[in-house]
Amino acid sequence: MTILGVGVDLVHVPSFADQLERPGSRFDRVFTPGERGDAHDRPAGPARHLAVRWAAKEAVIKAWSGWLYGEPPVAGEHVHHLIEVVTDAWGRPRMRLHGEVATHLTGCALDVSLSHDGDYATAYVVLHRPSSP
Repeated sequence: MTILGVGVDLVHVPSFADQLERPGSRFDRVFTPGERGDAHDRPAGPARHLAVRWAAKEAVIKAWSGWLYGEPPVAGEHVHHLIEVVTDAWGRPRMRLHGEVATHLTGCALDVSLSHDGDYATAYVVLHRPSSP
């Protein structure tokens, strides 16, 4: 495996929850229906779970940006809606990419770790090329 980039992001959940409640917030457009449904199904409330998904999206962009260090960006700043956190039947997270992000990262893999503690949510992402068999 060749590591191309790493990214980490930390979100203050109460501040994030305030932003979610603002009419016209950009957060209305960045989460997929699956992410919203997943977050609303959780007993602790959606803000905490959307906050960690936001952190994961930011961590993906940071890992990707780190890989491209010294080169111009290949996508605009508003690609968050093309980066999706999905979970399996046991709640384990994975990243699913769409559109131009998926195209630019073809042949790459993303590993993600999500965590919550108190008022904070964090995500850590490793962008890598899988080893050839």
